[in-house]
Amino acid sequence: MENVAIKARLLSLFAIGCGGFLGAILRYLFSEGCQKLSKNLWFPLGTFSVNIIGCFILGLLGGWSESKQLFSPTFRFIVMIGFLGAFTTFSTFSYETLSLLRDRETLYAFFNVSSNIVVGLFAAWLGLTVSNII
Repeated sequence: MENVAIKARLLSLFAIGCGGFLGAILRYLFSEGCQKLSKNLWFPLGTFSVNIIGCFILGLLGGWSESKQLFSPTFRFIVMIGFLGAFTTFSTFSYETLSLLRDRETLYAFFNVSSNIVVGLFAAWLGLTVSNII
C-alpha cells in the first residue's frame, strides 16, 4: 500500500514539473515579447501581463474546478499548479519592484505594486465570475 502512495506522489510531482517546465518557457517568451512590443523602459509590462493573464486563467479554471468539478487531479497538477504556477511571476515582480526602489523610482515601484495587486485581484475575480456563467 505504501509503495502505491509513493508512486502516486511521484507521478503528481512529475505532472507538476512538466506543467511548470512549459509554463516557465511560455512566461519567458510572452513576457519578453510583450516588453519588446510595448517599447516601455520604465514599467515591467511583460511581468505585469503574465501575472494578470495567469490570475484570470487560474480564477477561471479554479471556479470551474470548484463549481462544476470539471477537472481531474492530474489536470489540476499539470495546469493549475505546474503550468500557471510557473507562468505567473510573483518572484520576478518582487525583484523588479525592489530594483525600481533601489533606483529611487519610488512612484514607479508603487505603481507596479498597486497595479499588479488591484488588477490581479480583479482578473482573478473576473475569471471566477466568468466560470459561473460559462
